[in-house]
Amino acid sequence: MLAARQDAYVRRVEDRDWLADTMRQRWDGLVVSRGEVLEPAGLPALVALDRGGLRLGALTFRPRPGSSDGVETEVVTVDALESGRGVGSLLLDAAATLARRAGWRRLWPVTTNDNTAALRFYQRAGWDLVGFHRNALARSRVLKPSIPQMGLDSIPIRHELEPELLLP
Repeated sequence: MLAARQDAYVRRVEDRDWLADTMRQRWDGLVVSRGEVLEPAGLPALVALDRGGLRLGALTFRPRPGSSDGVETEVVTVDALESGRGVGSLLLDAAATLARRAGWRRLWPVTTNDNTAALRFYQRAGWDLVGFHRNALARSRVLKPSIPQMGLDSIPIRHELEPELLLP
């Protein structure tokens, strides 16, 4: 168990079929991050469960060795199946715990400029916004044409934003 609270806990994903179904439903099975197409169902993943074993959400990640200061890990997807229950925060806490145990120095996701809820979420969790990739979605749409032009709150989706959590 990587993180827990009174009503839920997080562990590594064991049911890959469930993860693949969830990633198809939430992401059409593919994510584009920094110009690269990823299949999150094939990545290492964490799952949040309630005490009865009901799945509450998942987080996928991709370790990226080779940086000058140690290993960085990209958080590829964070999916709370019901919002407002603290599942996303529980998953991020578990990812940070795993990262510290593994000696990783940095966690980072990529999100889009329309996803203001995600930006608030990461900043409330102590992550710092460190990257802005202007017009990155033009290339992403070549790789994944199903990415819409308009996003949340009728905001045009144009840019990738990169928060980070530096780990001691």
